[in-house]
Amino acid sequence: MKKSALKWISLGLGAGLALAAWSAENPPIRQPKPAKAAPGKKYFPKAAPAKKVYPTFGSVERLDPALDALIAPGTKIEKLAGGFQWAEGPVWEPKSGTLLFSDVPRNVIFQWKEGYGTRDFLYPSGYTSSIPRGGGLGANGLTLDAQGRLVICQHGNRQIVRLERNGKLTVLARYYKGRRFNSPNDLVYDARGNLYFTDPPYGLEKGDQDPAKELVFNGLFLLRPGGEVVALRKDLTYPNGVALSPHQKVLYVTVSDPAKPVVMAYPIRKDGLLDPGAVIFDAKPLGAKGWRGLPDGIKTDKDGNLFVAGPGGVLVISPLGKLLGVIRPGVRVSNCAWGDDGSTLYITGTSYLCRIETRTVGREFVPKLAKERWE
Repeated sequence: MKKSALKWISLGLGAGLALAAWSAENPPIRQPKPAKAAPGKKYFPKAAPAKKVYPTFGSVERLDPALDALIAPGTKIEKLAGGFQWAEGPVWEPKSGTLLFSDVPRNVIFQWKEGYGTRDFLYPSGYTSSIPRGGGLGANGLTLDAQGRLVICQHGNRQIVRLERNGKLTVLARYYKGRRFNSPNDLVYDARGNLYFTDPPYGLEKGDQDPAKELVFNGLFLLRPGGEVVALRKDLTYPNGVALSPHQKVLYVTVSDPAKPVVMAYPIRKDGLLDPGAVIFDAKPLGAKGWRGLPDGIKTDKDGNLFVAGPGGVLVISPLGKLLGVIRPGVRVSNCAWGDDGSTLYITGTSYLCRIETRTVGREFVPKLAKERWE
């Protein structure tokens, strides 16, 4: 066989793997290529992984005895991987038993598997144009739809897309009334297929002052299964993380505004729209203590407790808004997600991926809770 033929065969076999630079320091800037993805089952060996003991770091600060029912005393935070620029948007993929998460500046989605480590999953993840630009380019929030397909907030492309089984990307939402979104940031599906998502300006090179910004507000939106986009809130300065209560009767939204860093709670109507909301937690006093960070990613457990990436680490907040404790990796955290059997909390923070075992279970791991909401 000619060398040229061998070359093309080799290229074809490798086309399913996303090519991303992997360097802990000063990663090279790469020109975007057509988006490609590779399912984990084609990359990770089938043999059982070698047992690995991960280093531990940080601490758990207990502010209320009720935290013991959620996180056992003495539980350690495990450091799973590092070398990222700004890890974000984790989501557990149950079929492959892997965690997917974004590195926004690098424009990559990574995949982590127990015993094997991390590999590139999708590049470019959030910006696919060949025109150079600044700002947060990569994917941010990730979630799965009812069919288990990955749905992605693309900062750079300013849209929400779905990764199909064949590796192609389908655009789900790009405009509101003919105007492009700022940079979709986080998202969550309800049991009826409604997709709630936030749209701050963080992916734009100059934020709110960017001349490319088309919307005059930073919004909280609803994407209905039929494709209709509804603006739910236009008065939130910097809407960020979004999550549902266990029975899907309340939508929680974090606001990463230094002047008003809060977690909002909005009652959900049966038509998917929202009633007026209220502040369930104000993080400003924590910032006054010198705790670094702002309200960011958010998840809920089966009992309605909130796990919020915020000042000092992951804030554990009761359904009534009481701060029970803080998971402190010692780095600024961005988001978290339930994984494994639903009791492991995976945390993304600055350059690290870490996790902590809990005594509770994530909301989405108890399907009957979602069903009860609509009975």
